[in-house]
Amino acid sequence: MKKILYYFIQGLFYIAPIGVTMYVLYQIFLFVDNLFAEFFNPHIPGLGLVITIVTVTILGFVGSRVFVQPLMVMLNKFIIKLPVIKDLYIPLKDFFSALIGKEKKFNTPVLVKVNNISNLEKIGFITQADLSDLGVEGKKVAIYFPHSYAFSGELFIVPAESVKQLNIPSSVAMKFILTGGAVKQFTNEAN
Repeated sequence: MKKILYYFIQGLFYIAPIGVTMYVLYQIFLFVDNLFAEFFNPHIPGLGLVITIVTVTILGFVGSRVFVQPLMVMLNKFIIKLPVIKDLYIPLKDFFSALIGKEKKFNTPVLVKVNNISNLEKIGFITQADLSDLGVEGKKVAIYFPHSYAFSGELFIVPAESVKQLNIPSSVAMKFILTGGAVKQFTNEAN
């Protein structure tokens, strides 16, 4: 009986935020719909819904700009001052920013010949095409090779002529690599 009560309470924790949100949105919709019904005669169906969606979206935008963004900036400044934690945090932040942020770096999947004798090839992503800042001479590019089933990988500097760009979306290449090539149906996926 205790287990059933435990699972019931767990279920409430899962659905309560969604249920409360839906209820609040419904009440806002009714309020806005009734408020504008007095001004618009005849009644325009869906006007309350449209106004509710626009208002909630504007509130979300303002809330993220006014509250969340400054809070994240303060948190970043604090973390960067911590000696050991910053050495882990900054590279991880940069990695995830490159992976899913605005400055996506993993958008050019390539096939790289890594061994001419055995014709060994690996799938990776070009992360930098110009390595002059590092003092690397010759036409070389930086290729990131993610590991299967892990958020880690290796970075190789290879001759550009060893790289062949793949004509597939980067999401498909990443899925193929991260699953160790176990995923077969990936050709119809959009980028």
